[in-house]
Amino acid sequence: MPVPSMTQERKTTDRAAERDLGAGARALNYGASALLTGVIMVGASLLLWIGVPAGWLWIGSQVQGSTGNVGTAVAVMLFGAIASIVALAWVLGRLNRVHEHLREQRGAKQTGPPLLEVVLVVTAAIALVGFAIWFFVFAGPGPELAPRS
Repeated sequence: MPVPSMTQERKTTDRAAERDLGAGARALNYGASALLTGVIMVGASLLLWIGVPAGWLWIGSQVQGSTGNVGTAVAVMLFGAIASIVALAWVLGRLNRVHEHLREQRGAKQTGPPLLEVVLVVTAAIALVGFAIWFFVFAGPGPELAPRS
């Protein structure tokens, strides 16, 4: 039965080490971790809105170029994009739970919407503005909409 006693000793030493830290040091520790978690969430969300579609369009173009089959390219893009979105949604949900846990450990109250909601809305707006700038300034609409002379 030495295993339970070792586990108990470890828990008490962790609590003792946490007690030795002041409230400010604990808040800074959890605050920096929460900030890093938020930054990772922003990166993953931008990847969701920009990287996944652009990446799978490129992969689909490579498949179509090598096989000559548009149907295969579209199927690869569709299934690949769906799998990537599901994986990123899982990662973002997990990061949101970590962020909420860190916020609770810091003793901060929930005052607004969850961080994940804010991050997704803001990064979607950034992606939409970026796409509009690219489309109207750099690429332009197709020849059917605005023929070039």
